[in-house]
Amino acid sequence: MIAKTTIDQVYETARLEEVIGDFVQLKKSGSNFKGLSPFSDERTPSFMVSPVKQIWKDFSSGKGGNVVAFLMEHEHFTYPEAIKYLAKKYNIEVEETEQSSEQKEQANERESMYLVSEFAQGHFKEMLWESELGKAIGLTYFKERGFTDETIKKFELGYCLDQWDGFTTAALDKGYKLDYLKKTGLTIVKDDPNNPNGARKFDRFKGRVMFPIHSLSGRVLGFGGRILTNDKKAAKYLNSPESDIYHKSKVLYGIYYAKQAIAKEDNCFLVEGYTDVIQFAQRGIENVVSSSGTALTPEQIRLINRLTKNITVLFDGDAAGLRASLRGIDLILEQGMNVRVCTFPEGEDPDSFAKNNELDDVLAYLGDNAKDFIQFKASLLVKEADNDPIKRADTVRDIVNSISKIPDRIQKEIYIQECAQIMNISEAVLFNTLAQIDKKGEKDFKKQQKEEPKAFDVVRNTDEQKPEKVDVQYVLERKIIESLMLYGSNIEEFEDLVLKENDAGDLELEPESMEIKVYEKIYLDLQEDEIELANEDFRKMYGKLIEALNEEGDFSITNFVNGLDQEMANQISSILMEEERYALHNWERKDIYPKKKEIGVSQLVSETILTLRCFLIKKRMTALQHTTEQADKDNREALEEIMNYIQLNKLLNQKLNRVLS
Repeated sequence: MIAKTTIDQVYETARLEEVIGDFVQLKKSGSNFKGLSPFSDERTPSFMVSPVKQIWKDFSSGKGGNVVAFLMEHEHFTYPEAIKYLAKKYNIEVEETEQSSEQKEQANERESMYLVSEFAQGHFKEMLWESELGKAIGLTYFKERGFTDETIKKFELGYCLDQWDGFTTAALDKGYKLDYLKKTGLTIVKDDPNNPNGARKFDRFKGRVMFPIHSLSGRVLGFGGRILTNDKKAAKYLNSPESDIYHKSKVLYGIYYAKQAIAKEDNCFLVEGYTDVIQFAQRGIENVVSSSGTALTPEQIRLINRLTKNITVLFDGDAAGLRASLRGIDLILEQGMNVRVCTFPEGEDPDSFAKNNELDDVLAYLGDNAKDFIQFKASLLVKEADNDPIKRADTVRDIVNSISKIPDRIQKEIYIQECAQIMNISEAVLFNTLAQIDKKGEKDFKKQQKEEPKAFDVVRNTDEQKPEKVDVQYVLERKIIESLMLYGSNIEEFEDLVLKENDAGDLELEPESMEIKVYEKIYLDLQEDEIELANEDFRKMYGKLIEALNEEGDFSITNFVNGLDQEMANQISSILMEEERYALHNWERKDIYPKKKEIGVSQLVSETILTLRCFLIKKRMTALQHTTEQADKDNREALEEIMNYIQLNKLLNQKLNRVLS
């Protein structure tokens, strides 16, 4: 268990905007920050961060909460893992009690797999630096590649001894279960023909130098291993197999080390191999990631898209299948990102070029040779087409097809104009070709819609439904919770209304001014009218808020949210950040200035409670009328009560400056 003092210190020290900024590119928006949702595929920002309230809200997915909630949602951390991550980030010493054997047994599967992977990383590092074979073979290899000790340690490179089960035996001796070694792919388990009740265990990465693959937050997800012998039967590079924690299509090698540089430079260099990333970083260019030899996927592109809109793809000078690699560029374009391409001189790759040239020379080369994707694709395909008119036509169609992937219409038009100049063909022809491709895409979409009616019915049902009737009571109760959160401890002057009989015996509302805290005003008014919030969640929040406001001299939203469970914290965040949704639309540019809630807090609170009273009175009147209609005899008491309610409702609406029809 982590000590409460550590947890409190973490919450006090951690800055939400700094933590989220490691994963999402945030831009200032008034007093808040906004960015693209890290939980859904979108091209316009719907993710808001409030430094003042220390909460975030993703209007795209509906998720929200505090700093720990973000790490638990985004990185799938457990609560203790999130606290430890923040403690490490802010150099806070974690006080905790030793886990018992039973507690270790109860650790969930994913957590156990992470623990096994972390142990493996430490073991491979130890073998590289401490064992004689590791130093003689693994360390020598890395030094020959030109990596310094500092670089090797930074990227946590390692070595797996050339033994059948050296790592597996070490892990089992430390108490790690064979089941998790198998599920992470670190150990291969096969039936033993000589022992029906036993199994043979092998290290997957035996005799390989090791490249740990990290998540965006630095967790070890898997490994890449390079063999150092000339065994033609063995793969040169071997990756961890797919598992619950490692999905190669969703991971980019080096993203953990590159994320801050990518956001700062507003550009990401995309390479193919581990050593390309490491060599570039050692040379001083840190905004580099690798797809690790796999075909680029939309998930990997979206990972970069959270940090920057700009990608520069770096190809080897003699890269085989370069044309096939261009498919990745189309995927990048589909995500609405800006793409540039750079190839190195023949015989060079990013690794060798960075190793053999100084930083200024590398940067100059990248600046001079990085081409817009249209220029690059045109120059590459024109060479292939040569003087063949048919191939040339296919080349033009291929380029226009890439342009069709771009979601922004203005960008499309600019690229069509550029393509027309490069290919010496009229813009009209290219626009017609683009229209044909777009039309075909629309037909394919409609065909798919017919083939998959269930999937598209969901979209149609959500987008084309008639708007649901507004739940007035829900809205008003939500407003009460919001008022308590934002202004509960404020002292405001309220004009209270007291119901009295005048000389004629009629009911009248007489105003009485009082200075009182907002939460006391709300509590007393609801108590007086015996109003209990109907929504169960709001009822729980209301109780917790009144208790916290009554106990604390200086109520803190951040401390309050941090003390809630994840579900309630999410709901509170949704309520508090609702106003920030409007900031996403930049209304000020259209000369529209939404009224701030801070203006007239007493009026806001009074009107909310009065409106709730009117709503409940009307609801009660409807119920009484229904009772009277159902009764066999005249129900004088009910009729008299209805008349009183009608008069009271009229008075309350007069106070609200509303005219009853």
